[in-house]
Parts: sequence; structure tokens; C-alpha cells
Amino acid sequence: MTGGESVQLELEEFSGSGVSSSNAKLPSPTKPQQPANGNVQQPLLEAVDSDVESDIENGGAGSESLAREVPNEASVANTAAQVFFPYMMSGFGTVGAGLLLDHSQHFPVFLEIPELFILVPALLGLKGNLEMTLASRLSTQANLGSMDDRKTALKLCFGNLALAQTQALVVALIAAIVAIVLGAQDMGGPAGHAHPVSHWRHASLMIGASLFTASLASLILGCVMCLVVYGSHRLKIDPDNVATPIAASLGDITTLALLVGVSDFMYDHLYSRPWVGVVLAIVFLLTIPLWWTIARRNEFTCDVLHSGWWPVLMAMVISSGGGFILDKAVTRYQGIAVFAPVICGVGGNLVAIQASRLSTGLHQRFSTGDQRAVPENGSCCGTFRGSGGSASTARLLLFLTIPGHFVFLLTIRAVEQGGSHTSITPYFAVGYFVAAFLQVLLLLIVSNWLVHWLWRRGTDPDNSAIPYLTALGDLVGTALLAVAFITLNKYGDGDADVGD
Repeated sequence: MTGGESVQLELEEFSGSGVSSSNAKLPSPTKPQQPANGNVQQPLLEAVDSDVESDIENGGAGSESLAREVPNEASVANTAAQVFFPYMMSGFGTVGAGLLLDHSQHFPVFLEIPELFILVPALLGLKGNLEMTLASRLSTQANLGSMDDRKTALKLCFGNLALAQTQALVVALIAAIVAIVLGAQDMGGPAGHAHPVSHWRHASLMIGASLFTASLASLILGCVMCLVVYGSHRLKIDPDNVATPIAASLGDITTLALLVGVSDFMYDHLYSRPWVGVVLAIVFLLTIPLWWTIARRNEFTCDVLHSGWWPVLMAMVISSGGGFILDKAVTRYQGIAVFAPVICGVGGNLVAIQASRLSTGLHQRFSTGDQRAVPENGSCCGTFRGSGGSASTARLLLFLTIPGHFVFLLTIRAVEQGGSHTSITPYFAVGYFVAAFLQVLLLLIVSNWLVHWLWRRGTDPDNSAIPYLTALGDLVGTALLAVAFITLNKYGDGDADVGD
């Protein structure tokens, strides 16, 4: 029976019972009126602003998922309040990672195998490839109501943990191989050391340490992400605003600490027995079929298991490019080690928030592949122009860049207390701020284009956008930081310990 026939029958019933059809209050039809283009949901979304994060008007919405309060309707002030604490927390996490890398670069294992520096951005990038992508997927599912039921939430989390383990082990193996190949092209290292990484002892240590670090870090951070998203959803806090920064804050320091600790232990106790690293790698690789089977049988991850590899692998290659730059730069400018995780991590954290919010907005408004999912303004400046939710959030995140980095620089200076390789002078601060600002500006522009482009191609941005963006943040951040060090050392700040 069509909607018109249903209304006609109700009119006849009301008339037959003595109620005038002109005054009768008719019940609303349960099915929305079918529009000309065949999209049933379109009448529910006419009040939606063309920006993907604009407010959704619920009047007349018959869909339960659209009738629920959408966290993206929060005002800019509310968004800032939710974002600020996780952002600062994630920033301090990157500061801790930077200080750890600055200290550990003098460890014998890093002096003996400097190509481990190539692994640093690739493994730290796993938080963007896996954990932050996991957080984005879980946040979207939470906003769509999939975590309202505890049993469904457990199934969702367990499947995603298995998926993360599968991807982490494969990516870690490839990252180690890429680092070995890149390192084989360079016989030099810090402090004038020259050790070919092609030596099989070095290779076995790098592969074993990479797999162990990736697997354990993925397990720890994945469990934390499940708890954070579920808890924030129960507390009526938008997971998009808090999950990815928390993943970043714990991801950098946790992953780097595991890499340094495992590498140092293997170098001190197992370097003379390189076969142990080979056995360790084989054991981890043999667990991949188990995790693969679990993820394949889970309805929430079976599609991602087959379609989510290309972004993760490409992001690893891009991050390895940043690692190659870091390996070269740290040889000449040892002071860059403490700042590289900070500038890369903070930029990745900010753009991940934006990408996650954009993706959630698209999920709430369009079906995957809908060609109408385009940014409000196609120009670069359109990312920050307009009154829509995504433009307001982009301006907010860009505004947070300099104040956040200012606090992080002060923290590094206070902790180092003259022990840093680089004095934080006004010249250095300006160069550093310019590099950080340009990095975040570029990443936000790219995210606005990339998320919509992936959606129109039929690809879920939750599975693809953040790996690309965080990897690009690693590459651009490291490159801009290296340019800043070179420029300051040559022109403006050569007497201030840059590179000492």
C-alpha cells in the first residue's frame, strides 16, 4: 500500500466515525515520502548544511539513527573543550617520545645499527595506520549506535583487535625489509660509524625487534582504544574528539619505548646468537593465519581485511621516506631527534581528528560512493572558509597548533635543562613554529579533499584516510624540520648549538 492510499483510508475512517476530515489530526505515515530521485533519506536531510559536519535538523526525521543526537552538532566551544585536553595529552606523549629518542640515539645499538632510525617513523606510524584508524572506525560505529548493545560492542572490538594484529605484523615485517634495503644504500652512520646493515645479524635484529614491537604495541593500544571509545560513548562524549588523540598520546611513547627496549635487549644478549631473532620472527609470523581467520569471520572487519591493505602499506612506505630523511638528518643534526616525534605526532593527531569527524559526517548523510559528497568549497581556502562544522573545526585545529607547540617546546627546554643538543632560541622557535604551522595547514587541506574523494570512490575513509594523512604528516613534518635546521644553521642560528 502506498503512502497516499494509507492516508486516503485514514480519511475515510475518520469521516465515517463522525470526525470532519478537515479538522482530523492524521497520524504521520511511517514511510517518508519518496522523492523524485529515489533517495528515501533525502527529505530527512534537506535541512543539512552542505558542509559534511554541519548540523542535522531532526524535525520530521523518521530514522532512528538520524533522530539520535549527533555529537558533531556540538558548538565550536564544546568541540574545543573536548579536543583540548586529549590534544595536550597527545602532545606530551610525543614530547616524551622525542626525549626518549634523543636519549636513546647514543645507545650502542643505535650507533651500531643507525638504520633503526628508519624504522622509527614507520613503527610510530602504526598508530596512524592501525590504532588511530581503529579509533576512527570504532567512533563511527559508536555514533551509529553499534555500541549500544554490550554483546555487539564486544564482537566489534574483538574483531578489530584481530585485524590490527594481522596488519601490524605484516606491516612491521615489510617496514623492516624496507629499512634494511634503504640502509644498505648508505654505509655511514652517526659519529662516523660505517656498518653495512646488510649484515645478517643486523637484519635479524631489526626484523625481530620490529615484529615484537608492532605486535605488543598493537595489542596494548588496541585494548585501550576499545575502552576509551566505549567509555566516552557511555558518557555522552563524542569519541571522534578524544579517541584519536589518546591513541596518539599513548602510541608514540609506547611504541618507541618498546622498540628501544627490545632492540637494546637483543643487542646486549642475543647479538652473538642472531638465530634467536629469526626464530622470534617466525613465531610471530605463524600467528598471522589465526588473527586473519578471526577477522575474516567477524562481520565488522571482514571487508576491511580484504580492502584495507593498500592504504596501510602505502602509508608505511611514505613514513619510511620520513625515516630515511631522519636517518640522514640525525647524522649531522643530532638535536633534530628530540623534535621530530613532536612535530610529526602533533600534526598527525590534529589532522586525524578532522578526518575522523569528516568521515562520521559522511556516514550519517550519504551512502558510500554517493557523488554528492563534495566539500562546500573546492578551493584550498575552502577548507577554512564558511560557517559549516568542518570549516569551524579546521580553523580551531589550526589555531591550536602554535600554542600547543609553544607549550611543548617549553616542556622540552625545562626537562633538558641545558642537556639538549639544540638551544631553543627565538630564532629557532620561529623556524620551528613556521614548519609546524605549514605542516598542519597542508594536512588539513589535504584531508578535506582526500576524505571526500575516497568516499566518492566507494572507499570508507575510516579505513583509508588516516593512514595516508599521518604518513604524509611524518614525511612533511620531518622534511620541514630538516629544512628549518639547515636554514638556521646556515643563516640565522649557527651559533646556538643547532646540530651539536
